[in-house]
Amino acid sequence: MRNGFLFTLLTGIAVVAVMAAPVVGQTQSDTNPQTPWGDPNLQGTWSYASLTPLQRPANLGEREHYTEEEAAERNVAVTRDTVPPPGSVGAYNALWFDRGRVSPDLRTSLITEPVNGRLPVRPETTAKAEAARAYTSDHPADSWLDRSNWDRCITYHGVPPVSTGYNNTYQIFQTPTHVAILVENIHDVRIIPLDGRPQLTETIRQWNGDSRGYWDGDALVVETKNFSPQTQHRFPSSPDTVAVERYRRLDNNTIEHTFTIRDEDVYTQSWTGMRHMPRMPEYIIYEYACHEGNYAMTNILAGERAGEAAGSNQP
Repeated sequence: MRNGFLFTLLTGIAVVAVMAAPVVGQTQSDTNPQTPWGDPNLQGTWSYASLTPLQRPANLGEREHYTEEEAAERNVAVTRDTVPPPGSVGAYNALWFDRGRVSPDLRTSLITEPVNGRLPVRPETTAKAEAARAYTSDHPADSWLDRSNWDRCITYHGVPPVSTGYNNTYQIFQTPTHVAILVENIHDVRIIPLDGRPQLTETIRQWNGDSRGYWDGDALVVETKNFSPQTQHRFPSSPDTVAVERYRRLDNNTIEHTFTIRDEDVYTQSWTGMRHMPRMPEYIIYEYACHEGNYAMTNILAGERAGEAAGSNQP
């Protein structure tokens, strides 16, 4: 027993040490970091957490920026507002949340185009979303298929991700022919070829689509398509959605991440968002073992069955 415990402890220490080790070729200079083979260096751990919402809140109208006072209040309120009201068990407390802060330029939305900061959804898209919400309200857990992909530990943020309450972290690795992006939440890994190979045929669909990348000056451009019909982005989408991302390192500690979404069946026009991702050199990404111990799914389904049984006994 003692030897088994010691082996487990030493193994854990070794894993942490490996995960904490710096990425080879991390940076060469603050102004123009490059890999040993000469590509712009995006390697490292980066946060896309942000209190700047994807869409501009409707009550802000055409305002593109918060005041410094409003931004400060929003940064403070995120902690204050995680305290549940009396009688509610709430969700996670403030210790577990990692929502970031308002963007340094104080923008009121990540969306930069259209200029109103709003998703340009078609009326039929809105109607379809409302119908889906009504169905979910009436059938929240008839089976596990009624739950979201993140409840089911399949995938979480989509491509590109929109920040949520925690685990908003990328770790980027590079070789001369590929870029790999480890997404902390539900430990997705995107493998992005840079060698000019064609994308998969439309008959091959994947949860996070099929990505291909190339360098445009100092920016990595990644086009992703062929999403699965079961893919759930954190914005309206369809299997025909196309995401075009640009990753550009502004300095030693910041990546500018721009993303454009195209889908003529969902939107009246393409839309673009932008955020700055700060480097997190001391951050360690541990395994996100979502399926193991996912009692939430069991309890959701069991609670729904109990509610149905109680309802069937009523006159």
